[in-house]
Amino acid sequence: MSNTKMRVSFDLDEVLFVNPVTHKTEPPLPFPLSGMFKERLRLGTPELINTLQKMGYEVWVYTSSFRSEWYIRTLFKCYGVRFDGIINGERHLKEVQRDRKERLPQKMPNFYRISLHVDDETVVATYGKQYGFDVFQLDAQDDDWKEKVIARAEQIRKRKLILP
Repeated sequence: MSNTKMRVSFDLDEVLFVNPVTHKTEPPLPFPLSGMFKERLRLGTPELINTLQKMGYEVWVYTSSFRSEWYIRTLFKCYGVRFDGIINGERHLKEVQRDRKERLPQKMPNFYRISLHVDDETVVATYGKQYGFDVFQLDAQDDDWKEKVIARAEQIRKRKLILP
């Protein structure tokens, strides 16, 4: 049995950051923060991340965007969320792609020992099958998304026998 904590990562765009026209969102941050942080969080994001952490999971961001780690940490801190790790496009290129000639997928969660990655892109789910990492695909508005992510994480944790 392993005593490593299981890691769950989330993409940002269309997963945690959503359009308020098509998705239910958390209330916007108060002025002046709303001017600095224009992204809107999918409804239930802070609750889900904090719940996963209370259940013993590490929660990471894995985005192909080039937003700075400072920007991501600060925005989520305003909502009472802290991440255990952040991988942005710059870190991925430096640590995963490096000087390899073959082009790797834009996300390789298994490189960071991430057990479950939540993403909206079908291509990432396809790469999961090809490169051996678990993906929960999410994009459309779904009132039960938090429960589905937790259920999938628990299913993987049981399969891998990773302790909470």
